[in-house]
Formats: sequence, C-alpha cells, structure tokens
Amino acid sequence: MAPAIPVTLSTASVYPRRAAYAFESAAELGYDGVEVMVWSDPATQDPAALARLAKHHGVEIRSIHAPTLLVSQGVWGRDPATKLRRTVDMALELGAGTVVVHPPFRWQYRYARGFQDQVRELNESTGVTLAVENMYPWKARGASDRHYVAYLPGWDATEHGYDHVTLDLSHAAVARQSGMDLVTTFGDRLRHLHLADGTGVPRDEHLVPGRGSMDCAEVLVHLVATGWTGDVVIEISTRRDRSAHERHGDLETALSYARAYLRPEPAPFATPAPERHHLPADAW
Repeated sequence: MAPAIPVTLSTASVYPRRAAYAFESAAELGYDGVEVMVWSDPATQDPAALARLAKHHGVEIRSIHAPTLLVSQGVWGRDPATKLRRTVDMALELGAGTVVVHPPFRWQYRYARGFQDQVRELNESTGVTLAVENMYPWKARGASDRHYVAYLPGWDATEHGYDHVTLDLSHAAVARQSGMDLVTTFGDRLRHLHLADGTGVPRDEHLVPGRGSMDCAEVLVHLVATGWTGDVVIEISTRRDRSAHERHGDLETALSYARAYLRPEPAPFATPAPERHHLPADAW
C-alpha cells in the first residue's frame, strides 16, 4: 500500500553527483519517488533520458523543479516564461503532478509582471499543480543589516495570492520564519513540502532534518493529523560530504526522519551527528 504522504528525493540532494545517482539512491533506500531539479545535468533536461532512468530503477518521477535558480539561468535559454511552460510540458510527458517554481528575480521585471497570471493559467489549463516556493531576503555579507530586493513581487509567499505553494523549511530558516506559522498561513494552498533544516544563519543551509533548529517534526506531525495529501521532498545539501558512504548516510537519515514523523503515531527520531564536522555550503 502506498504511504498516505509520499517521501521523495530531490536530485539536488546528491549534487555534485548527477541525476542517475539520485535515482539509484532513491531505489536503494526505498524512497517513494524523485523530484527532478532541472539544471546543467543534461539528463535533467531530457524527458526521454529521465523516463529511462525512472523505468530502469523503478522509481516514479512525482515532481519537477523548474530551472529558475541562479545556477540554472542559462538552461533552456534566457526567457523564464518559456522555461516555465517547457517544465510543465515535461511534467505532462513524464506524468509528474507538480512543478515547483521560484518567484522571479528583480531583474526579470517583464516576467514578473505576468508571473502570477501565467502560473494560474498553466494550473488551470494543464492539470499540473504549479507550486510557488517561499524564498528569503538576501542579506549583505558581514556586519551590515542591509537587505537586497532580490525577488519580484517579493520573497515572502504569504504576501501573495498564489493558488498553490511549496514550503521549503530551509528557506524559512534563513527568513527567520516558523514552519508551523507558514503552514497555518498557507492553509489549503500548501501543496508541496521541501524538507530540510536550518539554523537561522543568513545562508541557505539545507541541512539534514534534525541538525538545525527548525520545527520540522512539528510540521510533519501536523500534516499527518490534518490529512494533508502532498509530497514531502527531501532536499538536503550533501555537496560537502567527502565520500559516497557519508552521502548515503545523510540520504538514509533524512528519509528515516521523515518516515518517523509521518506515521499516524509518530516515533521520535534522534538524528545522528554528521560523520565529519564541516561547515555547510550555500545550497541553492
């Protein structure tokens, strides 16, 4: 029987390894599917290649993250509206029900003017759920309190009327927002969850859940209690892991954490410390 709330693995979680490694890891560890982050890895841009990976490993592609990050600005050209539509076409071809998209950057002002209308039109015309992700303010490095206006119409998804949203708990940590407060505010608009932890420092950490200070467990327990039906996506950073063994352990720990709290009767889970202690890099 399929779990009430599937736990899937973002291909971004294995960076700098490629998508094929994520599919292999998801199958080996028992994840319920994969979220494909479209970026420089050629396989993530090719529906036929992704279909082959999914079939070979027996892992369902349940969601796709549009190439709307700084690191994927050149993927599929420079027109973000065209890239978003192309991502939805890929989702339809692969049978993925959700597309995750970041709000426009401030320099994409033409795209920003029509962003909410385009998202709503694609939601209504295709049947794919486009879930806009919460972001965070960009802070100047050092002791300055200055923040940059990085997104239009803004980084805080609670201030905008998107039909569907993705809650990223690592992003919420950077923004000093409570996960439970965001869940309550989003209400029925919450359709997708990126599970990762953070400590509240001004960088996007994407820690293994339980290694930060976010209310990850409370959020998961609440979703079960309220009959939520979206996907929980493990989107952690393993780029500083120094071996395949260490990366495998982080992916396994994150899955165990999610499953522990997504049970009808949650079982407290003590996340082990990382095998090697090192500072996390900015994730994405």
